[in-house]
Amino acid sequence: MEAVIDQALSAYELERSKPMPNLTHGSIQANLVFELKTAYRNQFRIASEVTLATQPDGSTPDVVAYPLIPLGFGDEPARRTDAPLLCIEIQSPSQSLEQMVEKTTIYFSFGVRSCWIVVPAVKGVFVYDQPGHYQFFHEPGMLHDAILDIKLDLPAVFA
Repeated sequence: MEAVIDQALSAYELERSKPMPNLTHGSIQANLVFELKTAYRNQFRIASEVTLATQPDGSTPDVVAYPLIPLGFGDEPARRTDAPLLCIEIQSPSQSLEQMVEKTTIYFSFGVRSCWIVVPAVKGVFVYDQPGHYQFFHEPGMLHDAILDIKLDLPAVFA
């Protein structure tokens, strides 16, 4: 007889349909936002944890980049119906790479132009320019997203 482990999902996990972030995930997310905002603040509106009106249930990427759009300060919808230019997902230990790749398919069908999957275990990033097509960048190198012409120093992302 197998033991059944009851692992109740937190409100965060239920609301966002993804695992709770750990310190590594949170640090990488903060580093990505900082590096992108520092280098591209005049080109993109960088944000974290923005809920998108993707189908069927909506998605909340770890980081997004929009064109420089004004902030709504209270009059914005809970779920954005306009696609960001970039969605970044950071893999958590409980997520498979297949789950992460499936998210890119959802984002591309929503109208996103570029998707990144950050894999902390190997200090690397898959940069997708369309479903099923990617380049892989890893530390200690530079990431180059040719679609959005974004370049990031990976040691700074994984610091």
